Amino acid sequence: MRRSANSADGNGKKVDDTDRVRVELRAAAHTPRKDLLLRFGFGAGVSLLAAVVSALFGSFVGGVFLAFPAILLASLTLVAEEEGLRPARDDARGAALGTLGLWAFAVVATVLLPHHSAWLALGAATAAWIVVSLAAYAITRAAGFGGDEHAPEDR
Repeated sequence: MRRSANSADGNGKKVDDTDRVRVELRAAAHTPRKDLLLRFGFGAGVSLLAAVVSALFGSFVGGVFLAFPAILLASLTLVAEEEGLRPARDDARGAALGTLGLWAFAVVATVLLPHHSAWLALGAATAAWIVVSLAAYAITRAAGFGGDEHAPEDR
């Protein structure tokens, strides 16, 4: 995914649309091998840590480590390196907001799965994830975060 910093509107006038997110599948084919290895290394390292913690303290504690966003560390490093600190900060903020949504998903699924069908419970949990994530995003934007960094790019 890539953020478009500036684009033209229908009249050819430049418009700041940093909130616009696009998926560019072709860009994935051009990802440097070093970046892929770094992401794989972080993911494998965190998974290994989770396995060791599971062996030492049990599967419940180890499962918490599996929930750790291993790829996030590598991705933020690469984004900061290639695009600057502002996009990396935005990605970290988005990950935190998405995590709030995942907490909502886990709570709803935990409450509903024992008493309802999996389809209903997981559908409701997914809806909770979407609502909480979007609400958290709207609240942070209303508080002035996300559109507040208009200084020259930090590198």
